[in-house]
Amino acid sequence: MAETARDVTQYPFVFYPVGLNLRGRKCVVIGTPDDREAVEKDEALREVGATVTWIRDPAALRDDDVADAFFVISTPQDEVLSARLRALADRHKFLLCAIDQPKHGFVAMQAIVKAGPVRVAISTGGIAPRVGGKLRAALTQAFDATFVRFIDCINAQRERNRLIYTESKDRRGAMMRVAEGFEVEVRVRYPQWFEDELAGMRPVVDHER
Repeated sequence: MAETARDVTQYPFVFYPVGLNLRGRKCVVIGTPDDREAVEKDEALREVGATVTWIRDPAALRDDDVADAFFVISTPQDEVLSARLRALADRHKFLLCAIDQPKHGFVAMQAIVKAGPVRVAISTGGIAPRVGGKLRAALTQAFDATFVRFIDCINAQRERNRLIYTESKDRRGAMMRVAEGFEVEVRVRYPQWFEDELAGMRPVVDHER
C-alpha cells in the first residue's frame, strides 16, 4: 500500500532520499580529529571526488570557512554550533547535515552498503539505528565478491552492447535479458515481544461455530 503524506506526520522528521554528485564541489567537515563520525565523513566525501576542508577545531570555525561551501557536515552535537550553522546555511544557501540534530539540517546521513559501483542507502529516520545496522549488515553479507563480479560482468556486457546496437531501445532490451534470472530474497525475523503484540491485534476466531 502506498504511503501518503498524512501517514508520516506522526514521525518528527522524514527526509526525501537523494544522491549527490559532489565531484569537484567544496564540502566542509566539522569535527575533532578523534571523532569517528568526522573521520568517516571526510573519507566518504573524498571517495566520491569532493574537495574537502576539515575543520578539526569546531570552536575555531569562522563564517568564511563555510560561506562558499556546497555541502557542510557537522558532527559535534552542539546546539549552539548547529543553530549557527543553520543560520549560515540559510544565508549562503549550502546544504547542511548536523549529525543527530535533524531539526537544524537539510540532509540526513544514511547507512551505506557498498559493493563495487553499487550503493544502497538505508535510513530509519533516526528512530531505529539498530534496525538500520542490522539491515546494513545483512545486505553487506549478501553483496559479496560474487555479486561484485556479477555487476562487473554486466558492465562489460553494457559496453559491448554499445558497440553492437545502434538503437538505444535495442541496447535496453539486451541489458534486460542479461539480468534475467537474477533474484533477491528477503526474510525478516522479529523479536518475541513484537510477535506477542501482533498476536494481540489479530481477531479471535471461534472455530466451534
